Amino acid sequence: MEFASVRRIVTGHDAAGRAIIQDDGPVQRVQRVGGDIGPMFHEVWNTQATPAPLDAASGEPAETGIILAPPRNGTRIRVLDIPPEGDGIRTMSPEEARAHFAEVGAHDASAHHGEGSRHALMHRTETIDYGIVVEGELVLIMDEGETTVRAGDIVIQRGTNHGWSNRSDRNCRIVFILIDGAFDDDLKR
Repeated sequence: MEFASVRRIVTGHDAAGRAIIQDDGPVQRVQRVGGDIGPMFHEVWNTQATPAPLDAASGEPAETGIILAPPRNGTRIRVLDIPPEGDGIRTMSPEEARAHFAEVGAHDASAHHGEGSRHALMHRTETIDYGIVVEGELVLIMDEGETTVRAGDIVIQRGTNHGWSNRSDRNCRIVFILIDGAFDDDLKR
């Protein structure tokens, strides 16, 4: 399956303090996670502090690889292309699911425990995530219940255990803005 590139336009300031377009081109950090059955991650930008430092012309803070959660006290925006789900996900073992999440530095995020798990890629992160579907549809699976989200729908994911299932026959493109969070004492595992 081919995935369209994501264009990123970054603004900044010139030496005189005037607003400029600093960078305009395709996102450079792109990686498919989980082999042929997994989603394509298009890493757009991250911040590594709150408030985020604003200067004249720096670029995105450096990172190595693809990391699921945002930096501590930071944010992340990414585009995910999630292909139609097949048997590779439906029959995934808990060990395979943990390996899938380990590819994005989140081995402990996996909540798949085998028989009785709602979905092989159920997971939980200590973040607030805004998910905006721009193309296609996904099923958002929770511990209790599920709902279909379509182009134009926005999901506010508040540190809950969840999974995404593309039960359609076409790609789903969703934009995620992730914000570092902290679980209240009663929500810690």
